[in-house]
Amino acid sequence: MTISIDDADGTARAIGNDLVSATFNTSRGVQDVTGLDKSAMERLLLLNDFNLSVTAVWNPAANPSMFGVFSTPADDDTRTVTIVVGGKTLTAECLMSGVSWSRPSDGSFGATATFELANGTAAAWT
Repeated sequence: MTISIDDADGTARAIGNDLVSATFNTSRGVQDVTGLDKSAMERLLLLNDFNLSVTAVWNPAANPSMFGVFSTPADDDTRTVTIVVGGKTLTAECLMSGVSWSRPSDGSFGATATFELANGTAAAWT
């Protein structure tokens, strides 16, 4: 699997080498429309959504890719997220909604970042 995310300047950065985990979700909203005359649930599918959570470790290279992506969140900063799995590509325009930096007692340094769908266009596999 490869993951690329734009940095604050809009440059796609392949950050897979710095990631130790990634979880993404392509969910849909669901509305309960069960009438009182039913004995089982009825539901309608609603809008698409997407979110991505990644955990990265510090890469001491001269221009570490994860630091370039995570270190500069800006207001209304849309990032293109591209995930490639088995020759299939998922692309979504996202906001980086949060970054948590950590440095535990073992001396390691890392970050967890969350990206959420930004612009009303569903994430799409190609």
